[in-house]
Amino acid sequence: MPAILVLCVILFPWVGAVAVWLVRDHRPRWQHSLAVGFSLLAGICATVLVFITGSELVLSIPLGGFFGSATFRADGLGAFLALIAAGIGSLTVIFSVDYMRGQKQLGRYYFFVLFFIGAMCGLVLSNSLLMLFFFWEITALCSYALISFYNEDPKAVAGGIKALVITQLGGIGLLAGALVVYANLGTFDIDVFLSQAGEFPTAALSITGFCILAAAAAKSAQIPFFTWLPDAMEAPTPVSALIHAATMVNAGVYLLARFFPAFSVVPGWKMAVLITGMVTALLAAIMAAASVDLKRVLAYSTVSQLGYMVYAIGAGGVLASQFHLLSHAIFKALLFLAAGAVIHTIGTRDMRQMGGLGRQMPFVRNVFIVGALALAGIPLLNGFWSKELILETGLQGGPTWAFWFMAAGAGLTGLYTLRMVGMVFFGEAYKEQHVHDATMNMRIALGLLGAGTLSSWMLIGPFSQILARSAFFGEVQGISLAHMVSEITATPATWVVLILIASGGCIWLLRGRLTWLNSTLVWIGWAAEASFGFEWLNKQVVTLFNHSANILRRTQTGILNWNVLGITAGLLIVMLYLLLWN
Repeated sequence: MPAILVLCVILFPWVGAVAVWLVRDHRPRWQHSLAVGFSLLAGICATVLVFITGSELVLSIPLGGFFGSATFRADGLGAFLALIAAGIGSLTVIFSVDYMRGQKQLGRYYFFVLFFIGAMCGLVLSNSLLMLFFFWEITALCSYALISFYNEDPKAVAGGIKALVITQLGGIGLLAGALVVYANLGTFDIDVFLSQAGEFPTAALSITGFCILAAAAAKSAQIPFFTWLPDAMEAPTPVSALIHAATMVNAGVYLLARFFPAFSVVPGWKMAVLITGMVTALLAAIMAAASVDLKRVLAYSTVSQLGYMVYAIGAGGVLASQFHLLSHAIFKALLFLAAGAVIHTIGTRDMRQMGGLGRQMPFVRNVFIVGALALAGIPLLNGFWSKELILETGLQGGPTWAFWFMAAGAGLTGLYTLRMVGMVFFGEAYKEQHVHDATMNMRIALGLLGAGTLSSWMLIGPFSQILARSAFFGEVQGISLAHMVSEITATPATWVVLILIASGGCIWLLRGRLTWLNSTLVWIGWAAEASFGFEWLNKQVVTLFNHSANILRRTQTGILNWNVLGITAGLLIVMLYLLLWN
């Protein structure tokens, strides 16, 4: 049964992608119906899979030779993330029925969305490093194709290429780590690697650990690779909600959690992970507070929240990290889709041209506020409990100075969240505009995500128990809901963080009286708009590669047929060698 469900979770979206493509764009109703139907089937299978998780392998497909076997495991960590990908994926597809109505190339849109959902499920359920890399690259391809969906817009094409190039650096890191594992163990099996990591040569283990960290940083938009995610906002907003907020960007965090038992003993690895998350969370929060583009604010907040998850892993809090991953996937998908409803009706992403929309869009306003309160970490919503669990874990397992930086980031989150809500839904309208509230399909997706934001924190008991049964070799301990609530509410650090969040909100409300502070911090705003110099650094790297490419161009014959023949022949030789090599 688990083997069948694993195959269904991966293959249903892929079959749906092909079906939508074959129907062609002159039958949009069929395309919408097929996309919704196959995504819901995948979501149902993923939901059932969560209830039958275990730590043993459920599927093994022999590939032969160098490739070994394609193995899959339905443990708690993978099954929950597959549920996030398939569940939020199906809600995104439902939302897209209204958002993408009348759009050109609908088949291409649904093909890549469904293809991504299947690949993301395959990524988190794989027990082979090689298969993990295979699905990892498919998600990157789908991300690139969907960011560049509006291919007549130069900004969209540039954003897609930038995302592809930067995330491919992560792909190189993952492949390098996988090859080091194979060179030492003769297998890509993740179980074998985790069980024998203690016998691994120290140098090889360190190299693998930092290669995996680089891969995670690029995929999850951590410093210094974070600049691709804001530019990815040129994608259709449902894509931003699914790929660039709730699922693909979490793949790096998943990677760190999956291999934490092996790399936690590597000297300096945990501290490197912790510092990466801490710096990213703080800088991204500052950039969110400086941006006036609604989707870019949400993108920077995504980068910041991913930083909290990475920080938690560095502090030894795998459970806290994954629980916040679950919470964040729900409330950030809600925020992005609600923002999509606003952009869909008003036609702009500039918050300075909004204002007063809450009166005309009460449903969207209400669900957006629910998501915003969760993002800010206000009590009784899922973001509060999971973020406080991270900060408590960081205080216990990490240095105190790092905790205070993360607490300051929570204060900044309160500031930019209130600023965002105020500029979009309250105050005076920028101009008289004819807008409408969310349509029926949009309301279905937004309503379910809003309910999840209000209630998903109550799943900490079963979530931790299922995670404890994963292939972590005892790294995760189950906790009850009552234990989490009592521990968080009794910790003084919780109240300190809430005071900082409230202070951040007050700074925004009293901004008119704090002109001295505005003038003092204006230089930080300039630095934030320039991505603190990291955008310049990325351009220098691109320039270097361009120069290298110009030099290598001299090796080309200029005759396309001979070039293609040489590449194909070389590829066939390598594939044949790998298949025959035992």
